[in-house]
Amino acid sequence: MKKTFEIQGIDLTNLYGIGDKNILFLEKKLPLKLNVRGDSIYCQGLKKDINHFDMILTQMIDSIKNGNTLSEKDITQLVALNSTVSVPHKNGKAENVLFYGKKGPVFPRTDGQKDLVKSFLKNDIIISVGPAGTGKTFLAVAYALSLLEKHEIEKIIFCRPAVEAGENLGFLPGDLKDKIDPYLAPLYDALHELLPKNKIQNLLDRGIIEIIPLAYMRGRTINRSAMILDEAQNASSIQMKMFLTRLGIESRAIITGDASQIDLPKKSNSGLVDVLKILKNINDIGIVKLNEHDIARHHLVKHIISAYSKSSK
Repeated sequence: MKKTFEIQGIDLTNLYGIGDKNILFLEKKLPLKLNVRGDSIYCQGLKKDINHFDMILTQMIDSIKNGNTLSEKDITQLVALNSTVSVPHKNGKAENVLFYGKKGPVFPRTDGQKDLVKSFLKNDIIISVGPAGTGKTFLAVAYALSLLEKHEIEKIIFCRPAVEAGENLGFLPGDLKDKIDPYLAPLYDALHELLPKNKIQNLLDRGIIEIIPLAYMRGRTINRSAMILDEAQNASSIQMKMFLTRLGIESRAIITGDASQIDLPKKSNSGLVDVLKILKNINDIGIVKLNEHDIARHHLVKHIISAYSKSSK
């Protein structure tokens, strides 16, 4: 099969790379023959491989339009992320896309992730559990940003239990931000994958995005917002109840965690473990369980988690 891709509206040097190095790099990574002539890329190979290239090319173009410069590392990541799935299309438009980030569209890539996105759209409270690398936090952040973009909410609040500091941050040096940022880094990482740095800073400065320790949610009522509790396995039962009861008018709550990575003292019950039992039969609360088949990190992560899981039985 042969297909020609016409490129318009972007810097071709950035897309192709100096001496077409990006295209040559892709040709090594994919079972395709690629040729560049002016603003056209000629592609030859199997239909499924051409569709794979189409997805990668679309995300490369979107990334450039968002002001990014592509590196081999970026392209390698795009190849890996799109190696097993492609964005479904209908009438020429992408379906199931949660959010268009700086590196392209964000969409569910596994059956478990598809179930999670369906739960986002159906429920006001979503509890997502599963091992590291299954996209729990990343998809939650993307969904919250999509709600903000569509003006369905006015604010996003990200929080995590600061268990490593015992939730007692007063003795640490610096202001509040200096004290809590190390414990909230995974949430910042997800944001930086999706938005340009200057836009993130603007949203933080305006208070549209808050990233805080779970303890700082106490006493608040959160209206017209998306609340995301990450690493919920390290919240106590009391903290979990406190978080859920902050939910106000036109708000959503998303809870993510991994019950196999509890860092609480041995005598403390995990609020995540408890809430899965307590709320399992309540309507409009979605519970989605992901597993090693939903992992989207380095291919070895899936095998590592599977090996540890077997050794603990």
